Amino acid sequence: MEDLIGYRFQNPQLLLEALTHSSYARETPGSCRDNEQLEFLGDAVLNFLVSVALVNAFPEWEEGQLTRARARLVAATNLCKVGARLELGAYLRLGRGEEKTGGRNKSALFVNALEALVAALFRDGGLEAARGFVASFILPADLIAAGEDLFSVDYKSALQEHLQAFRKSPAEYQVVEETGPEHQKTFTVEVLATDKVVARGRGTSKKAAEQEAARLVLERLREKTVGNG
Repeated sequence: MEDLIGYRFQNPQLLLEALTHSSYARETPGSCRDNEQLEFLGDAVLNFLVSVALVNAFPEWEEGQLTRARARLVAATNLCKVGARLELGAYLRLGRGEEKTGGRNKSALFVNALEALVAALFRDGGLEAARGFVASFILPADLIAAGEDLFSVDYKSALQEHLQAFRKSPAEYQVVEETGPEHQKTFTVEVLATDKVVARGRGTSKKAAEQEAARLVLERLREKTVGNG
């Protein structure tokens, strides 16, 4: 793990603690500590370091934009990807029961251990050690280039969540038109949701057109839900 993250702990016990699930600590005699306290601290350190990075990279952004971007970066989905990339599951110390129920592949354990690892780095090497890890593994390689995607609302995901909440099939997207020269095309995407709500979105990329179409459908579905309520 030290080789993977490029850091040597002065106190290796902190690393062991970060990788120790409560199930292992309960089954191990002695003073073995689990990673829950480090997880608590790591959550705060991670939020702080991501906040600093965003403010430095985007001094013109408003608080709402910064908040959305930070939420996207520290979300479980992003941290799970980082945990998988580090093969964190292979290093976790788990109790027998957790091992049998597939604990090494549980996303929640990845996230908890990753936050605990951030805290372990902070406790061992100070803020710079934790900052180096966050910059290398959690923040995008080019934060400024990723900026627009970070604070923008993901309407496709929001639509998917709305449909799932009402036990509806996923939305279907289809490009129905492409206009303009090759280097400056405009795409029109049609989306079908709940078998009858159709909308068309336009954008300079397929992704942008899909997002616009999803936004329109989501608005109509929410208006319909409020009206029925």
